[in-house]
Amino acid sequence: MRKSFILPLIMSFALFFSSCKDYLDINYDPVSPTEDMLNQGQILPVMEMNLAASYGNYLRIMGGYLSEQYAQRFGTGNYTPISQFEVKTTTTGALAYEQLYLRVISTGNTVLKKAEEINDYGTFLAATVLRAFAFAAMVDCYDSIPYKESVSDNIQPKYDDGRTVYDGIISEIDNALSKVKASDIVATNFLYQGQKAENWIRFANALKLKLYTRISNIDNSVLPKIAELLNSPLPTSNVELKNCWTSNAGGENPFYAGEFSTTFDVQFNVVMNIAVIGSMCQDGYTDPRVEAFFTKNDKDTYMGGVSGSNFSTFSGIYGASSFSRPMMNYDTPLSFISLSEIEFYKAEYYARMGDAVNAQLYYENAIKQSFVSASVEGAAENIAFYPYDQANWKKSIGVAKYLALSGVDNFEAWCELRRLRYPAFDEKVAGEDICQESSKVYSPDKYTPCTLYTPIAVSSYVGKNSLAERFPHPTQSLNSNGNCPANFDGVYKLPVFWAK
Repeated sequence: MRKSFILPLIMSFALFFSSCKDYLDINYDPVSPTEDMLNQGQILPVMEMNLAASYGNYLRIMGGYLSEQYAQRFGTGNYTPISQFEVKTTTTGALAYEQLYLRVISTGNTVLKKAEEINDYGTFLAATVLRAFAFAAMVDCYDSIPYKESVSDNIQPKYDDGRTVYDGIISEIDNALSKVKASDIVATNFLYQGQKAENWIRFANALKLKLYTRISNIDNSVLPKIAELLNSPLPTSNVELKNCWTSNAGGENPFYAGEFSTTFDVQFNVVMNIAVIGSMCQDGYTDPRVEAFFTKNDKDTYMGGVSGSNFSTFSGIYGASSFSRPMMNYDTPLSFISLSEIEFYKAEYYARMGDAVNAQLYYENAIKQSFVSASVEGAAENIAFYPYDQANWKKSIGVAKYLALSGVDNFEAWCELRRLRYPAFDEKVAGEDICQESSKVYSPDKYTPCTLYTPIAVSSYVGKNSLAERFPHPTQSLNSNGNCPANFDGVYKLPVFWAK
């Protein structure tokens, strides 16, 4: 097991800069500087890096396993339970719940206060967007979370339902947008290293587009809001942290540092899943993005593992290098929202409105943009292989988005999979049919392309042909906050509000 899951540099930043006024009531070193001694230009980068540490590493890994885009590597077993859709209450606390609340949201509260005091509305918007992004990710994991009372000194805040949180952070973004001008200056930051607010306005609109699209899954009344956003300034490039990672210890892309770097004492765990490999390489067609998203194995081909197994019984047949891994480098960009996703949101809007022509146009644009981002050719052939079907638009968009996100943002893939319900489960073929551990038989040809399958030894709380729909509330919250909703056996199968 790795000694450090989160970059030491990021953690040292967090301990140095984080506000001491948060609901977790964390004690701070009295020799450390207080928030009064720091300015927003010193604190905003802390928000970004801590969001990167949680969203770009831990949530990416969790999303990858729970969406069947990742499988467990031969020779290690750290995430085998998660690949069986078992998410324990002790698993998500420090690396998701506390990291986002303490190191992003609470720190963001400090930035907002300081920025508003001096009418620094460019920085006010940037902190609002990062804070809203963190709150949204929390809802996408847990559904109900502390929101309205999360900025108070109350160490036992009440929990708000997911829709309330979504509506609240959208209102916060709108408030920040109403104050800012594109020419306003933004304090030092990594995401947009220039000094103007224009790109943060575009990021804010893109985040609202994502949130409203999520809500539209259960409430069509927000469709006019989406229409307004389609005519607003949206990003002209991927919203991603890049050109800020270094090869030095503590400066690498967080996922790379945790799963690939030899800088720290780590165990390599993540390999690609047959659900992705078997969908991108099928029927004589090979998706050109496969070479941008995955590495080849020791046989110079692409091979995916099976959820619920680490092939430990296959010693002598397969080894640690038998399976493809995600293509990662120390400076790989960390995605928050890609242009491909934005085009998919547009396609979904028009599909919901019954406008098949525009839905197809933006569906194809989304695939083209995914290929551009991957720096490969062949989008036209991919579109021909996966043509848009308005009668089954959720399937068309769901499958295409699943594949596009497989090498970019695996947490988002899990979210969209739960919402659109595609790829769907193959109810005839399960993981134990593809990988027969007792007889040491691996039959990847039994996998049906563009489907999911029940993992081997799937969690009894989830069961066959079902997704893990959410994280259970962590032990830390259950033990310290009497307002925390109790977990129950069926919580794993209870969709978050936008997936019902």
